[in-house]
Parts: sequence; C-alpha cells; structure tokens
Amino acid sequence: MTNQRDYNVAAADGARIAVHEIGAQDGRPLVLIHGLMSSAQVNWIKYGTAQRLADAGYRCIMPDLRGHGDSAAPEDAASYPADILVRDNAGIIATLGLSDYDLCGFSLGARTSVKLVLDGAAPRRLILSGMGLDGLVDWGRRRDYFTGVIDNADTLKRGDPGYMAAQFMRTTGINRAAARHVVESFGDLDPARLAAIAMPTLVLTGTEDRDNGAPDTLAAALPQGSVGEIPGNHMSCVTKPDFGRAILAYLGSAQEAAIMG
Repeated sequence: MTNQRDYNVAAADGARIAVHEIGAQDGRPLVLIHGLMSSAQVNWIKYGTAQRLADAGYRCIMPDLRGHGDSAAPEDAASYPADILVRDNAGIIATLGLSDYDLCGFSLGARTSVKLVLDGAAPRRLILSGMGLDGLVDWGRRRDYFTGVIDNADTLKRGDPGYMAAQFMRTTGINRAAARHVVESFGDLDPARLAAIAMPTLVLTGTEDRDNGAPDTLAAALPQGSVGEIPGNHMSCVTKPDFGRAILAYLGSAQEAAIMG
C-alpha cells in the first residue's frame, strides 16, 4: 500500500482545509472530491478506490470539504458564503500548482466540480459521479431533503425517508450545524451553462441511484458527455470495487494519459 500523506491548506478566509494524498508524488494528479456528510477517508480511501488509482500511477489528491472530515467545521453562517466549497477547492488547486490534472467528484463533490470548471478550473478530464441534471438545476429539492434530515435526525425511524442518511451522518460524526450551512451554500445552476464544460466528461452513477436524477440527461447537456454505470445505489456504489475500476477504465493508466497528453 502506498503511504498516505496528510497536510492542511489555508483557505482564503484562513479556515484549515485538510488534504490527503495517496500515490507517488510525481504521479499524474487526480483531484477527488467527496460527497455531503462524508470525507476523503469514506469515499475514496476506506474501500480501496484511491489505492487502485494510485497503483495505476495517479497521485490522488483528496480534500476534506469544509465542515467535513479533518477540515475546520465552523458553526457560524458567515463561514459558508455562496459557493465557498468551490473557492476552497480552487485554492487547493492553485496552492499545489496543478495545471495538467484530472478531476472527479461524487454527489456534492460533483456539484462542486461542475462549479469549479465553470469558474475557470481546467482539468484535462472530468468525472461526475452520483449526479444527474436534476441535482444541479433543482438543488432546492435536495437542499430541503438534507436540511430535513439534519434537523430531524434524532426522531427519524427505520423506513422514514432520510433515515439511512441520518444513520450515515451519525457514522461519520459530521457537525450538524456545519453540514446545514454547507447545504445552504449552493444554489440552482442554469443548465445552459453546462455547454461551457468542454473537456471529456464521464457521468458515472449506480444502477439503482437516481437521487440526483438520471445520468443520461446530464451527459446529454455536456459537449463531450458520456454515461457509465456501476452496481449499487447512492450510498453503496462507492463501497464497491467497480467504482475504482470504472474511473480507471475511463481515465486509463497514468502512463496512457501521458502518451495521450
């Protein structure tokens, strides 16, 4: 197993953003952004996805989003202005001096990745996982769902909508006040803006995952969009080896990427 490197990057407002790396320092950079209420450890490291990619020559760069994992989790609303996660991750890319790299986000990480590109980030290739068009253009529905889970986590019973999300939130130990501010920091996206995402983009979704809409509607809105499916639902697909295999199948090995470059 490749040694893991952990360090902090200071956000523009001074907040501490934790970053984890697996893979050779001179490997091809691949930025991996996790989902809501999760962390780099849960989405990318725990189930072997990052190691699989590192073994193929990638330098996996995995931030913990503000309010998540080992990053700072301030509880005041002022620390979560609109699109703060986008700015935090743009700062990481700039701090590390990344120019030729790939970008992959899961769920909230996919939303963040879309906005990163629209705000000027330029990965060679993009993977949007656990995301459909609805999750970008109708964020209000998902926002209301998640704020309901956060506010009512202690009273949700098995079988209630949101029960599994509440259990996941307990497992990861996320700060609820911080999570609520994160959810409220995003707004709806004008679908016409997706035409500006020019790089090859894979929309990768579990066969039972339509939480954020169908993958084909999002892929169709992208100039170079394509669809990939793996087993599982929104919660389980990241736990399966198929997840890392599908990412690697799309990107190819780092050596192949260098030849294509």
